[in-house]
Amino acid sequence: MTEHVLSPAHRRIDAITPAAFAVAIFTSASLVFLVQPMATKLVLPLLGGSPSVWNTAMVFFQAALLAGYLYAHLLQRIPSVRWQAVTHLTLLAAAAVFLPLSITEALGDPDPAAPIGWLLGALFLSVGAPFAVLSATAPLLQAWYARARVGRPDGANPYVLYAASNLGSFLALLAYPVLIEPLASLSGQRLGWTVGYGAFAAMIVLLTIILSRGLGAARTAASDHRSPPIPWSRKIILILLAAAPSSLMLGVTAHLSTDVASAPFLWVAPLALYLLTFVIAFQTRPWISLPVTLILQATFTVMIAALVGMTTGHWLMLLGVHLAAFFFTTLMCHQQLAARRPAPDRLTEFYLLMSLGGVLGGAFTALLAPTLFETVLEYPLVMVLVCLARPWLGARPARHEVWLMTAGLTIAVSAPLLFEMMRYDASLRTVFSDFGLTATAQIILGAAAICAFLIRDRVLMFTAVVAAMTVSAHYIGRGYDWSLSERSFFGVMRVAVTPDPKMGGDVHVLMHGTTLHGAQARNPDFACAPTMYYAETTPLGQAAELIQARGPGAVIGVVGQGSGAMAAYKRASDQMTFFEIDPMVDRLSRDPKWFTFISNCADGPIRTVLGDARLTLNKEAPRSYDLLVIDAFSSDAVPTHLLTREAIEGYLRLLRPKGVVVLHLSNRNLEITLPAVAAARELGAAELHQIYIEHPDAALMAEASTEALAISPTPEGLADFKADGRWRKLEPTEVRPWTDDYVNLFGALVRSMKARAG
Repeated sequence: MTEHVLSPAHRRIDAITPAAFAVAIFTSASLVFLVQPMATKLVLPLLGGSPSVWNTAMVFFQAALLAGYLYAHLLQRIPSVRWQAVTHLTLLAAAAVFLPLSITEALGDPDPAAPIGWLLGALFLSVGAPFAVLSATAPLLQAWYARARVGRPDGANPYVLYAASNLGSFLALLAYPVLIEPLASLSGQRLGWTVGYGAFAAMIVLLTIILSRGLGAARTAASDHRSPPIPWSRKIILILLAAAPSSLMLGVTAHLSTDVASAPFLWVAPLALYLLTFVIAFQTRPWISLPVTLILQATFTVMIAALVGMTTGHWLMLLGVHLAAFFFTTLMCHQQLAARRPAPDRLTEFYLLMSLGGVLGGAFTALLAPTLFETVLEYPLVMVLVCLARPWLGARPARHEVWLMTAGLTIAVSAPLLFEMMRYDASLRTVFSDFGLTATAQIILGAAAICAFLIRDRVLMFTAVVAAMTVSAHYIGRGYDWSLSERSFFGVMRVAVTPDPKMGGDVHVLMHGTTLHGAQARNPDFACAPTMYYAETTPLGQAAELIQARGPGAVIGVVGQGSGAMAAYKRASDQMTFFEIDPMVDRLSRDPKWFTFISNCADGPIRTVLGDARLTLNKEAPRSYDLLVIDAFSSDAVPTHLLTREAIEGYLRLLRPKGVVVLHLSNRNLEITLPAVAAARELGAAELHQIYIEHPDAALMAEASTEALAISPTPEGLADFKADGRWRKLEPTEVRPWTDDYVNLFGALVRSMKARAG
């Protein structure tokens, strides 16, 4: 190969070329992965707080990434790098028409019965073009770099630039919840992204100038050699190795965000770790070697297999274990992908195959699994199957390895049997009372986990024990004997029957994630008594009775239907409307087979309005309600757009002068009361707060500890609440009120953690 002699000017340009490419790739990657939480946050007010919004959006972004990679691959058919750059600049300019980013109104409001099509269409029309063009940057610029640096050591391995790309993505995602979301409004974020897009376009102009000076053109023809095509068998392996981490990313996101909060600060954690594994895997000298990765992956996999059914309690510990298992499993797959990367002339095809795998894995979890499984089985299922991606040993297993597998399987199968014996045998419960039934069973599964770890290099044997442990852990951690389990876009709803002698026998329990959404006694003597958060003793029950005590004919609205327990308060003279986003919840609460609050306990008909409450309440007549109860849960997370200043202003608009809105603010992991208090005070409304602690001697489902905030347009509206004595005014707060343009969930998490620590 002939080395070209460069002029001094060309040598200076040649010296800055690597840095120019790295900065451009870093910038485009940052923009690509900032738009994902930002755009998804823009659609939340239209589709509620379900983690399915994020997962479905992720499938869209993966598909748009695939389109970008396909475009980059096809663009290589243009022989001249200069004309490739001109084409790319033209498309960047065309996509700028969609800036600043916003969600289109062309599709109208989403249909709650079929939201997926609306969401995909809205994202396509709103952000699809700029995202797809930007996402093509990583493979496109790496291909240009390889051609521009032919004959140089760095030109032979342009894949290191992929590490720079994913580092930019990783840092952008970390910055979003910690810096960007708390410090910048949505409008400010959109403006900043537009400026960044313009800066990136300027970088492409600079690279075009560099390429046009002949540095790349002079070397492009230096070699016409083409490496052999990638065999189909290897293509399939590449697709599968890319699909598993993509599926796991969405699976662990759904698992975590269902039980902590449906918010970008949690959504981005698995995605950020996913990108970090690319940074490590595609380094010239990875920070973590594959042998170390395999040991850690096996360690956290067996821990997950033992704990996968555990969804309450030490959530920080569970969060760490789940994220660690996801990280090392993803790193294992991506390191094996990196080891199979082809020669630079096949670079864009390699990325296209990776992107295809990402789309298939994401589509399985977000789109196909909800139709196949009644519960969220895809996450543990893929965690088990991905064990097969570990390197296989060719030699026959030793006798001690067979014994370890047999012991692991035996222990895993026996754990749920012992769990059932402990449930029904008082003497056994006494023996293990210090640990608890579930903890004891999980300790037993720990022995199976040790057996599995010791045979981690025997892939089939290891996978078999992990699978048995996962099934047993799910059985042990189920909590109840479920009579019904159904799944919709908004989550998994389950109905269980549990005995409670204090409530006259069997009680039907409605659950979403780990949060009880309602319970009803089946005994006719107790069936029409409102239970849990809605009991007469709780702030929600107190509010209903205080409003009804003012006179006949109260007009009551309830956001969040659950089992319909609030219907038990309805008198013949009252009007009551539920505002519910999930049609499945409305159907279950009206089915007398499961709950009869609406069908039998309410005196007169009850209306249900389907759709996101912000949209449906906006269509109600002003000054028409005496009481609004805002009790919309996505598992244990209140959708934040229902707590903003604009949302509370909308509630107050619907109230009569002495009307009251009660916000149910019970939350395990987020402090969401102070932003609501700050918003009410900024609006000049009166507010009172109450935390009710359930009575220790009450029946298990009779009542529940509840935190609530009552707000009224006038002080007179809360006069009887104040006279009650249990409602009190909170001290002044410096917490900033949330708005549709600003929400700081990271701050809410920090305040909650400080309160528990204090």
